[in-house]
This record gives sequence, C-alpha cells and structure tokens, in this order.
Amino acid sequence: MSPGAIIVWELLGTAVLLLLGNGVVANVVLRKNNGFQAGTLFITFGWAFGVFAGASIAAPTGAHLNPAVTLGLAISGKVSWADVPFYLIGEMLGAILGAVLCWLTYKLQFDDHPNPEETLGIFSTAPQIRNKAWNLVTEIIGTFVLVGWILLTPAFKTAADGTPTFGNTALGYAGVSFIVLVVGISLGGPTGYAINPARDLGPRIAYAFLLPIKGKRDPDWNYSWVPVLGPLVGAALAALVYLAVHNLT
Repeated sequence: MSPGAIIVWELLGTAVLLLLGNGVVANVVLRKNNGFQAGTLFITFGWAFGVFAGASIAAPTGAHLNPAVTLGLAISGKVSWADVPFYLIGEMLGAILGAVLCWLTYKLQFDDHPNPEETLGIFSTAPQIRNKAWNLVTEIIGTFVLVGWILLTPAFKTAADGTPTFGNTALGYAGVSFIVLVVGISLGGPTGYAINPARDLGPRIAYAFLLPIKGKRDPDWNYSWVPVLGPLVGAALAALVYLAVHNLT
C-alpha cells in the first residue's frame, strides 16, 4: 500500500475513534446533554465501540489507530519499519481532527459549561493520584495487555485436512473492542487508560492550540509524556514477549 493511502486510512479511522471517544466523555461531563453524569461505565463502553467503528473504517491498513500498536507490530516483524512513519502521521493527524470534530459537535455545551477549566479531561487523560513513575507503570501494563492480545492470540489458519481455525478473525475488530473495554473497566481507574499515544497527545495538542474554549486550563504538558511513553514501552515489551514465545516453538 502506498504511503499516502496508509496516511489517509489511518487518519480517517483514528479521527472517528477520537470523535466518538472524546464525544462520549463530552456527553457525560458537559451539562445540558442527554448523557450528563451517566458515569464511567458509559464512557468505557463508548470508547470501546469507538475502537470498533474506527478500526472497521481503517481495515485496509490493518487498523492500527495507535502508535503503540504500530510499534508492537513493527518490532514483531508484522509491519515494515519503512511504513511506520506514515502510520504515525495518519494516527496523529486523525487524533487532532477527531478532537476538533468533537468540539464542533458539542460547541454549545462547551460555551454553556460553568467550569471550562475542567474540559481538558474530555480530550486527554490525567491520573487520579499523581505519581509519574507509578502512572507510567499503569500505562505500561494496560498497553501490554492490549498489544499482547493482538500479537499472541491465534489468527485464522487452515489445517492440513482443510479444517479452519478462526482464531480472532471470527470476532473481527469487535475482539479488540472487547479488550479495550475490559482494560478500561479493570485497569483504567488510576490514569484513565490512554494506552494510545495519539489518543492522548493529539487531542491535547488540539485543546492547546486549536479549540477556542473560553476559560480553559493549561494542557498539562508536564504530565503529557506519561501517556505517550507508557504505551510505547508496554507495546515494545509485548512484542518482545511475542518474539520470545515464537522462538520457543
């Protein structure tokens, strides 16, 4: 696939993911919405099904939507390193676009919200207890589960007698959505489970430089590296485990 096609498909899929993911948070946080104060579980399901929607759109490129997934696939030899920059460009541009589309959708609610300094949480993650070292550990573990599942679970293959083994292909991208759902429910409490550098950094950039939200707070650049580095480390570790396991077989 051409570099331009990789960028376009990943941009479209990631934009839809972030539109729906940031959108469900906006629906819950901003007043005068039907979803106002619907709760964390509502948000977690919204993000999970946002992954399904975005991944289904970006299927032609393998639907990474996530620099951590791209890194894990590259280390494990499933994606060419030459293609990695084009995946990253599409993912980051798509994340920024998705955040802008979310703001456009909820523009009236953003204008009406009495505490605009709280709106960064609609776009980016933050820890409940700020300790960057342990916050990093949380993000590493959550991303390890996600990327490890993608790499280690069996894919479709046909046995010598023609019997198919479907592996994860029977679920399609719903399988990844289920993993994102359970990571959010089980591991997402401490840091908001970024598990995706583009998902956090792209909207944070949009919030800082593009979104005209009156009274908004600073974008918390001091913490912003945690949801970028943590997922990348978690993905790299998952890829190394994958390689080690396959070298044993």
